[in-house]
Amino acid sequence: MSQFAIFGTTSIILFAMGLYGIFTRPHLFRKILAANIMAVSVFLLLITIAQRNPELADPVPHAMVLTGIVVSVSATAFGLSLLRRLNRRQIPPYLDVCVEPEADARAVTKTGEET
Repeated sequence: MSQFAIFGTTSIILFAMGLYGIFTRPHLFRKILAANIMAVSVFLLLITIAQRNPELADPVPHAMVLTGIVVSVSATAFGLSLLRRLNRRQIPPYLDVCVEPEADARAVTKTGEET
């Protein structure tokens, strides 16, 4: 089995694991982690494709991976900040829990500031 087949198979397995985590886990933190696993698998696949020709390395997949890492870190930070905000409002971080709008409105005081 060649090196490209091993890395390609590993990438597909990691992507499937991330997809499984997104669809089966109700906790939002685990969904963020699963999305990161999916992103890493795509980066691995792009680097594997870029290394097919040993004489001439294609710089486009490497640039795409660097850009993807920046986007992935930014999206993760944004998701974690939203999760922290839910935690401060004492809203459970599960997608299967329904929160009433009145309970969310009670979190704001009469002056308009959040508690």
